[in-house]
Amino acid sequence: MILLIEQVLNGLQLGITLFLMSAGLTLVFGIMQVINLAHGSFYMIGAYVGATVAAVTGSFLLAVLAALGAAGLAGMAVELVVLRQLYKRDHLDQVLATFGLIFFFNEMTRILWGKQPLFMDIPFWLKGNIELLPGLVYPVYRLAVIVVGIVVALLLWYLFSRTRLGMQIRAGASNREMIAALGVNIKLLYTLVFGLGTLLAGLAGVMAGPIFAVESGMGESILILTFVVIVIGGIGSVRGAVIGALLVGLVDTLGRAFLPTLFRAFFSSATADSVGASLASMSIYILMAAVLIWKPRGLFPSYQ
Repeated sequence: MILLIEQVLNGLQLGITLFLMSAGLTLVFGIMQVINLAHGSFYMIGAYVGATVAAVTGSFLLAVLAALGAAGLAGMAVELVVLRQLYKRDHLDQVLATFGLIFFFNEMTRILWGKQPLFMDIPFWLKGNIELLPGLVYPVYRLAVIVVGIVVALLLWYLFSRTRLGMQIRAGASNREMIAALGVNIKLLYTLVFGLGTLLAGLAGVMAGPIFAVESGMGESILILTFVVIVIGGIGSVRGAVIGALLVGLVDTLGRAFLPTLFRAFFSSATADSVGASLASMSIYILMAAVLIWKPRGLFPSYQ
């Protein structure tokens, strides 16, 4: 039972990281209708800048602020220089352009930081473990990641539901021509939305820095999971991003933790480990297929 609860918490932590990634990406596609394959690169930028600032200053909070600023500014620069030229172009052009940006950012990180991975220390005030239940000891930092994700989700809900900017963003998602005719600077709105999306990716990157190695190309693997989350939750839906991310995080984590053990009841240890690991890797895609059979447009297909 303790192991199950621990793995559920691990799944929530992974789900929160995926939510921070998918929320920004679903905003960009839902509002701007731009397919951004380079979204994982801003996750990588946040991780690299955060790790560098943390190493130089010794302050994790400064590292987080620097990562947010770097990812957000890099995103707005990309929107101004590259994506603004592609809004009226075919989605294939957007895919090719943003795919090229992946190579650009990967090479840029190798030039600036080298090929060796960086490692980011957990801040001293988040080190150690906490006993949640008798016998259940869990890392404080992973709990902090979960709390940060919950706070960000609440802030996004407030932004989109209770502020004028959120109203303009929702209107732009429904009818961009009409909101432009009403006097809203749609170009500035797009820049802000894209910057917000990449800022969230940078936050995910810097929060993942103390857990994973910071290395060139680290954004590609999580980008695949992010697209799975968006397809499950529904394109353009922040609520869908929350639910989809938690489902993917839990299914992936629990599958990797328990499927090999389950198959040992039927197969030899070597076979069980091989089959269980393979099915665990496939589990999120099986989940995605099941959701699309039930709801072809995802769980929450409209912008919410």
